Amino acid sequence: MVRGDLILTVLASRLTADIQSQVAALVAHFDLQEKSAQRLADVSLQQGENIDCIEYRLVGEVDLKAVRDAALELSESLGVDIVIQKDVRDQVRSRLVCFDMDSTLIKAEVIDELARRHGVGDEVAKVTERAMRGELDFKASFRERMSKLVGLDESVLAEIAEELPLMEGVERLMANLKRLGYRTAILSGGFTYFALHLQQKLGFDEIHANELVIENGKVTGEVREPIVDAERKAELLESIALREGFTLEQTIAVGDGANDLKMLAKAGMGIAFRAKPLVRAKACQAISTAGLDGVLYLLGHHQQELTG
Repeated sequence: MVRGDLILTVLASRLTADIQSQVAALVAHFDLQEKSAQRLADVSLQQGENIDCIEYRLVGEVDLKAVRDAALELSESLGVDIVIQKDVRDQVRSRLVCFDMDSTLIKAEVIDELARRHGVGDEVAKVTERAMRGELDFKASFRERMSKLVGLDESVLAEIAEELPLMEGVERLMANLKRLGYRTAILSGGFTYFALHLQQKLGFDEIHANELVIENGKVTGEVREPIVDAERKAELLESIALREGFTLEQTIAVGDGANDLKMLAKAGMGIAFRAKPLVRAKACQAISTAGLDGVLYLLGHHQQELTG
């Protein structure tokens, strides 16, 4: 049992009286006391807003994991996002936000798309899915998938980069993170070729991903070491924070796959975004219905201070 202050954030396409009633019942069930509540986003008041958000600041003595598990269960039954975090906002100012790329910043797994264009899509997609669920070692599965891309023409990479489908809310999120002074990074088990494209388009401060080896205009099936796997992502998050003079408590990590879990666990706030069930269950925070700009509300920002 832990006694302390908590923040409970509810994100929904529309916050109905029933949703608010069930959230109140959750709070009461754990004997939490409400210190304050504020509406961070109201879809009926802000032109272009597509989400409602209420933030509750609570105090009580609770089993934090039990509260999070109950909030996740209620989230899934209501089709909303209910996110619990320790309330350290008055003591800690978040400064660094690190993102996975594939299926987080973009609505695609690039390696699967490369494989599809190369005629080995089904084979590679099956391996990707097992790796994302945590059933396969990432490095081993990555090398297996890369071996099937030998001979792919470099021109295909350029075509895919131009067609990358952005995740909902990512442009609004990045515009505001940059404006508000956060440092941003892509930490991806995908490829630098595509991370660079996103950096140029959205303005990430730095990128760390896997570098494809291309010779004579063809993919060789090799990547340069070190491979960015789960351990490497967590190491990069910590090393960037150290280099920039931030504590780990000031870091945010966002990802969707099993290879993001160590990064999510290392960060001050680790957000599973539209993630596999295993990842949602293990991460401390999860967003499954809101767009990526929902992260802004978990940081406590009000729609009036946001652009877009």
